[in-house]
Amino acid sequence: MLSLTIGELAKRAERIKLVISDNDGVFTDNGVYYSERGEEMKRYSIRDGMGVERLRNSGIETAIMTGEVSPSIRMRAEKLGIKRLYLGVKEKLSLLEAVMAETGLQKGELAYIGDDVNDVGIMNEIAAEGLTGSPRDATVFVEPYIHYRASADGGYGAFRDFAEWLIMLRHS
Repeated sequence: MLSLTIGELAKRAERIKLVISDNDGVFTDNGVYYSERGEEMKRYSIRDGMGVERLRNSGIETAIMTGEVSPSIRMRAEKLGIKRLYLGVKEKLSLLEAVMAETGLQKGELAYIGDDVNDVGIMNEIAAEGLTGSPRDATVFVEPYIHYRASADGGYGAFRDFAEWLIMLRHS
């Protein structure tokens, strides 16, 4: 885990304008349900949705960046008012420059929460100037790239916990 003073964490949190989140393993519990007709369902936490709203009320927008292409992700993003939705992104780091160009933001204005190897590249890049986190049950691969490990598992309030941490830091 990356170590910064509370003062440095607070300075960085004050600059954050966009939190980018992985979907599966952060907003969901990594489970997928398939019926005999092949329909897919994913479980989302209502608490995480409130985390998106609380960030928005603090002047921080949320984006979802995932390797998946699923109608359930689109529906959840729409319900939460998340306008920036990046689906089917296999190499997340390769999209970072495009996101920054699209938003006009710099790395120091970004935070990222992810849980597995496909998040490591973008987490490493954002961690140098922004803030990064993971759910409690994230894989060991993300550990060297995070500033904060949530007290909740993915799909069970991890995003909300990360959001509250950012908000608390902004008021430090």
